[in-house]
Amino acid sequence: MPRGSLKTIQDCEDFIQGCLFLGTGGGGSPEMGMRILKKALEDGISLGWVDADDIPDDAWSVNPCGTGSVAPVSEETLKEIEAMGLVDVMGDDALIEAVKELENYLGRSFGCVVAFEPGAGNTPDALVVGGRLGIPVVDGDYAGRAVPEDIQSTTHLHGIHAWPFAAVDKWGNITISKNCANPLMGERLGKHLALAAFGGASTAITPISAREMKEVLVKGTLTKCLAIGRAIRQALDGGADPVDAATKVVDGWRLFEGVVTGKDWEDRDGYMFGTTHLKGKGDYEGQTLDVWFKNENHVSWLNGEPWICSPDAVILAHKGSGEGATNAAIKEGDELVAVGMKGLEAFRTEFGLNECTGPRYFGFDIDYVPIEELVAKTQ
Repeated sequence: MPRGSLKTIQDCEDFIQGCLFLGTGGGGSPEMGMRILKKALEDGISLGWVDADDIPDDAWSVNPCGTGSVAPVSEETLKEIEAMGLVDVMGDDALIEAVKELENYLGRSFGCVVAFEPGAGNTPDALVVGGRLGIPVVDGDYAGRAVPEDIQSTTHLHGIHAWPFAAVDKWGNITISKNCANPLMGERLGKHLALAAFGGASTAITPISAREMKEVLVKGTLTKCLAIGRAIRQALDGGADPVDAATKVVDGWRLFEGVVTGKDWEDRDGYMFGTTHLKGKGDYEGQTLDVWFKNENHVSWLNGEPWICSPDAVILAHKGSGEGATNAAIKEGDELVAVGMKGLEAFRTEFGLNECTGPRYFGFDIDYVPIEELVAKTQ
């Protein structure tokens, strides 16, 4: 059954690098992701994934993932937590407990684990949950890149609900959401549980049969994450450009190179909103790139004109290392390279663009233009 695995610290580091790249600015904390992978290896836990076809159709799948803002926790929030006398009683076990709580509620055991998205926090979470519970992890996810909401998932496109779901936060609060009025309310409920927990909650969502899972899965993304990370490392070792190496693996385009001149952001409604501003360097001298994010990057402007937008991806990576840049950590003076990657074709429909992940869904009066058409005009 094993198809891919992380057996060494080097494997884990490569995997995190790939998750960061496909995280498109979000996807969770790479520090947390690396820490839990390393701890699992030290505890003798097997970390790996299988092809979806290896899972029996009548098995049930679960999607363990974190929800909440990627913004740094403020000093004011830390003081409020202290004043309430809250103590982290869950540690790294909150997601495992969420899966167990959902099993108990449903009265059935899960036969496989699926990552919601590629991301340096959420994808390692799925691997570790599967490893520690002895449940196979499927090579794939439901988004193809990191996204802020369940709405931007292939499950939503196919009318599959995320509920019932279980949520467990690090303070020990446990919630079962039996039913949601609709997917937008389901997303709102999850984010408000994260807000109540001062930033984040661990959830077990989308309990569906493996037969349904196989119909909507974006296949091979865990394998791709490892391949991206290895390509970055091997490029660095060989004196080649790591960003170009990663771009080749994702079949993308090198779009822009510049220095961060500023980042406007706010932590609101369970998300980190903002815009990163870059001034071009080298071949892009005299040009500007602005990238708007809602946890992850979704709308961009080249020289003030609307440019690449979701569902296509704008990935910002550090020039020297090739490491994907997270919106929580990007700062003025960072030298970044923008890489473009084609999004899932399924989201390019009228429903996908207007109801899920296009610029108008995110509140911008911008017509979506496929990335391959935009790149052809500028390169």
